[in-house]
Amino acid sequence: MRLDLTPYRRSTIGFDRLFDLIEANTRATSENYPPFNLERLAEDRYRITLAVAGFSRDEIEITAQQNLLLVAGKKDDKANGPNFLHVGIATRSFERRFELADFVFVEDARLNDGLLVVDLVREVPEAMKPKSISIKTGQKPTVVEDKRDADTAQAA
Repeated sequence: MRLDLTPYRRSTIGFDRLFDLIEANTRATSENYPPFNLERLAEDRYRITLAVAGFSRDEIEITAQQNLLLVAGKKDDKANGPNFLHVGIATRSFERRFELADFVFVEDARLNDGLLVVDLVREVPEAMKPKSISIKTGQKPTVVEDKRDADTAQAA
């Protein structure tokens, strides 16, 4: 399915990244390995759980960049390993990318019982948070004269 966002791009400003993400997701092939869950734990807390059975902590790399979380697993090729009659547990290398919103950071990552759990938190800087402005009563506003207007009137 091809999604045309051109009409929206013409009438909006500053949403280019959002439109690029939407278009990229419609073009992307759906890779389902390893399977994962996304959870919202609280207003500003999230969790990604990936099923990485057969991978050790040393074979998984987590990289956090601005607005991107990359989880990659690389299995060591062991030519002298066991002689399997059947291999049903997938241990192929993988790379999972997660687009993160602004101010979302990795708080913690744990590997336990074949599940990699990555906790995320959104920390909006104090300067970016909404502020409540108090309304004062009492004095009437003072009139401020613009000296430029007075100088212009005198010159004329």
